[in-house]
Amino acid sequence: MSRRRPVRRRRSVRRSKKQDEQLALLAGAVVAAGLVIAAVQWLLAHWWLLVLAAVVASVGGGCWLQQARQRAEWKRVRTQALRLRIAEIDALEHRAFEFCIRDLMRRDGCTAERIGGAGDDACDVRATDPAGRVWAIQCKHRRDGDRGPAVGVGVLQQVNGTARQVHGADIAVVLTNGRFSSKAIPWGREHRIHLVDRRVLGEWAAGSRPLWDLLDRIPPPRRPTALS
Repeated sequence: MSRRRPVRRRRSVRRSKKQDEQLALLAGAVVAAGLVIAAVQWLLAHWWLLVLAAVVASVGGGCWLQQARQRAEWKRVRTQALRLRIAEIDALEHRAFEFCIRDLMRRDGCTAERIGGAGDDACDVRATDPAGRVWAIQCKHRRDGDRGPAVGVGVLQQVNGTARQVHGADIAVVLTNGRFSSKAIPWGREHRIHLVDRRVLGEWAAGSRPLWDLLDRIPPPRRPTALS
């Protein structure tokens, strides 16, 4: 009998702790519910604060949306107004030259991205024009312009191997602020690689016409344009 009494006491202690925890949880729930009810009653008594908050949120959201639209419009206007002289292009470093070509394509209504760098598969700028045609453009910047080394057949061969097969291009382009070798010009024509030299680049960058209006043998549109 003397050995069983401590066991009963332990059980009663455990029950007491469990009951205390349950009571504490119940009290906490009652307090939380009371606070919620009090908050709801206060808000109902001051309903105009809810209306004011909704108005402020609506006005703030409208202002933010308007500013976002204005920023997008300003960016579009700046892009459309992009005009560059060939001397300005000569002064760029190669990476900036690639971004410049991307922005010129965007100016003419294309969606374009610069993907140049290691592993670019001979495509520095990939773009889709308003007619739905995909462009793969390899950029070759020459610090000395047409006095620098000519772009040769080797570059065109790299583009010919990846532009259509890897990038899904309808139009493959090699573009330079310099010049092309005498062998590269007929090779490009034979393999449907469009060559943009210093003269064509200067005319395009000046904003006279989009690039597809300055090149020969451009494929027909994939989809109707807004002007057709």
